[in-house]
Amino acid sequence: MWAHALTVHDYQDLVDRGWRRSGEYLYKPIMDKTCCPQYTIRCQVLDYRLSKSQKKILKRMTMYLANGDILPTEVPMDEHPSACHMPHPVEKPSQLDTVIVGEVDQSDRALPKISGPSSEEKAKRPPKPGVGADPSRPMARKAKDLRRERRMLKQQKQGGMESGDQASGSSQPESSSAQRLSASSAPFLSDGLASDAGALSNVEKGMRLAGLSHRQAGQHPEQQAPNQPKTLEDFVSEHKAGDGKHKLEVRLVRSSPPSSEFLASFPVSYLLYKRYQVVVHKDPPSRPSQEQFKRFLCNSPLKGEYSAASPDVGYGSFHQQYWLDGRLIAVGVLDILPRCLSSVYLYYDPDFAFLSMGIYSALREVAFTRQLYTQAPALRYYYMGFYIHSCPKMRYKVQYGPADLLCPETYAWVPAPQCLPKLDVNKYSRLNADASAVDENHPGDDLAHLLVLYNFHPMQYGHYQQLGGEAGRDDDEEVREFARLVGRACAERMLLYRQ
Repeated sequence: MWAHALTVHDYQDLVDRGWRRSGEYLYKPIMDKTCCPQYTIRCQVLDYRLSKSQKKILKRMTMYLANGDILPTEVPMDEHPSACHMPHPVEKPSQLDTVIVGEVDQSDRALPKISGPSSEEKAKRPPKPGVGADPSRPMARKAKDLRRERRMLKQQKQGGMESGDQASGSSQPESSSAQRLSASSAPFLSDGLASDAGALSNVEKGMRLAGLSHRQAGQHPEQQAPNQPKTLEDFVSEHKAGDGKHKLEVRLVRSSPPSSEFLASFPVSYLLYKRYQVVVHKDPPSRPSQEQFKRFLCNSPLKGEYSAASPDVGYGSFHQQYWLDGRLIAVGVLDILPRCLSSVYLYYDPDFAFLSMGIYSALREVAFTRQLYTQAPALRYYYMGFYIHSCPKMRYKVQYGPADLLCPETYAWVPAPQCLPKLDVNKYSRLNADASAVDENHPGDDLAHLLVLYNFHPMQYGHYQQLGGEAGRDDDEEVREFARLVGRACAERMLLYRQ
């Protein structure tokens, strides 16, 4: 259906019933009839777990920004959660990817041991001049270990061991996921926002929600407990530093209604989209026109909204732009809704495919959702579009977890691990295990109180039926189907257009 104007609250309820949008066009798969059922999937960002392969991609970006070094390696497909919701077929992604040199996870050290006398002799052989470590000098130590040691010595001199214990104790993690997130997100609240978004007020608001002092919220990742794994926010902080060979800047610009920043960057953004469609999806050059770009990714029925419950940037439709050294290399199309950040589409410069921009941008969107949560506590999910179990290229979506799938009959969210065995047996399945559960938002049989728009006048459907002539015709079946698809709540708020 076409949506001329839609509140973010109505659209939130619609996506929670399996709807999605493409520009101003809203669509919902017929789940029990389609050959490939499409289940709405979301990620619980407060308990998000980085996988080993995702950490490698984040570390690769860290190294590239620091010194520009990139080496080939094997990594997963560069897929963005919204990548399969495109108007054109998805081509097989490139198998060439990259790895970083430097810090690795402990799990990365599990490599086959080299055995045999030749290997041992080679290991004992002194290095050539100018190559390798000097065996006559002490083993090198990590810079962060040296900084930590100097900091502890300084604390001991100033206040004795007691003050040192207090300083180390302040870096212990909070007891819950939300508390840990608020503490780690506060320094990053200005990331992804336009330059006039007010970073200082964001930070203070995040600290108030978390109940933190300035000193607690401002702790550097190096003050974490030893052997504590890096969080997603730690990686984002490294990528924002801007003191390396390359500088990455992420900007959030409102696309509808278009902001001045969006209008200023529109020409270069369109050219990036066109090149992406032609190179990656093999579109003919004439197909991705400016009008098609506007209809597909710029126009939106969502009305921008600012309220006490919204994040500082408000609700609505946005473009999240990735600028590398002043060059636009990727754009994520997003909807910020009352309970979620919804990913619509991503396009990027094929020249930077070696950075796995699809996966990297998805991780940045997860981090952005976590930041928005500190300002709007109801906003705690990242919606990744649809999941098709029979499509191997979509299996990666459950790696953005914990993930939930939407039951197509009761519209309840079910943890993905409980759903996958059912989908292995049947492509279409009632995912809710509770046999007595029903759709609590079902409209029922009473249609008289539902709203329609006739001759530019809003009215209840019962009143519309009483009008004489063509206006009084029986539209029960069409109105009933509309109410069943959108749910009772939306059917009582949204106006169904009648000619």
